[in-house]
Amino acid sequence: MNASVPVLMYHSVTRTPNPRTRALSVTPEAFAEQMSLLANWDFHPVTTAQLADSWRRPFSMARGLPPQPVLVTFDDGYEGVHRHALPVLAELGFSSSLFVSTGWLRGAHRSGGALDTMLDWDQVRELADAGVEIGGHSHTHPELDQLDDDALRFELTRCKEIVADELGAVPVSFAYPYGYSSRRVRTAVREAGFAQALAVGNGLARRTQGPYALQRVTVRHSTSIQEFEQLIEGRAIARNFARDRALTKGYALVRRARQVRRKAISSRV
Repeated sequence: MNASVPVLMYHSVTRTPNPRTRALSVTPEAFAEQMSLLANWDFHPVTTAQLADSWRRPFSMARGLPPQPVLVTFDDGYEGVHRHALPVLAELGFSSSLFVSTGWLRGAHRSGGALDTMLDWDQVRELADAGVEIGGHSHTHPELDQLDDDALRFELTRCKEIVADELGAVPVSFAYPYGYSSRRVRTAVREAGFAQALAVGNGLARRTQGPYALQRVTVRHSTSIQEFEQLIEGRAIARNFARDRALTKGYALVRRARQVRRKAISSRV
């Protein structure tokens, strides 16, 4: 019943990343090698919506997923997803999910702040037409748990509205910028109409995590093919991401302290 599923998180796919995106970029050659390994090992990519829909149902009613399911996901909306990743995915017949920060994409809705060359909406439509699930990733890519309720609601609804207007289909899946969420953020994502959401966590996704906190593993510039093999098999994840998890726990304390301080200041005003 697919007790755990690897959900791979990619960002930029390019040979020439800038310093801000290099650590989370992969070369087109590395991406092609990783996808070929998935195919050779008989993994079957599904979309975020397909995985969550199957896991949301009772065991007796769950729609069967293919053997050895895997998710291939992309965050932010970098141009290389269209230029380099799409041809590989199309050749292999692979599904994938792309989560766009609508204010970062090139076009009428651009608000600034993008870290590198981004997709435009014609390219996003071509990706959608090729079977890529398009999901939300906020409008301006902030730390959602640091926003007040009004700003949080704007980030979610504005993103959803733009995707729906540009593609003619309402997005149902969401990925948290920076991978962070809180109970308040998860509730807001659900109330905005998203049916499921992905965090990071650097662990395998499991039904017990619930549809709004499914974990992913990070594929980065330094990920060797040997480490990639470990990721998709669920081996040595804790060791490979020990430093990331320590930093995440530390930063969670910082974020909570910021929230407490803001609430204290607000109560005095």
